[in-house]
Amino acid sequence: MKNTQKLSKYLDELESLIPKFKEKNPKVSKSNVGWQIDHSLKVINNVIKALEASDPKLYKSNFSFLGWVFLSLGYFPRGKAKAPKHVKPPEVILEEDLVSQVKAVKSNLESLANLNKNSFFEHPMFGNVNTKKAVRFLEVHTNHHLKIIRDILK
Repeated sequence: MKNTQKLSKYLDELESLIPKFKEKNPKVSKSNVGWQIDHSLKVINNVIKALEASDPKLYKSNFSFLGWVFLSLGYFPRGKAKAPKHVKPPEVILEEDLVSQVKAVKSNLESLANLNKNSFFEHPMFGNVNTKKAVRFLEVHTNHHLKIIRDILK
């Protein structure tokens, strides 16, 4: 069983911030709170779907040094990476879409706990990310966006 407690806690915080989805602070980010929430939820859902769809027999460890550093530090620098198209929020973010994505994440988190340790997804900078590292990646990535949201709301 993968430990997804921290990720669940972050998800609860994202969910609690949905009512503030229209808030923005251009000094912190070009995007608003809703963009940060939507992107975070899309990443979690897409990573879990990719892990589920992967063939653990095909897993080859090629995790990058950069990935190792960031996951060890538990930190991603701001403004350095661009979100891939499939995890970019739409132009117009609707509250009900955020709510339904939260529901999907909650259901997907349950399946994450039962995945093979060599289920994996391919990250454009980090290489193949197996289940254990994927959980850590999702924690660090979600917390990165939560920090941005907290700064927007300050």
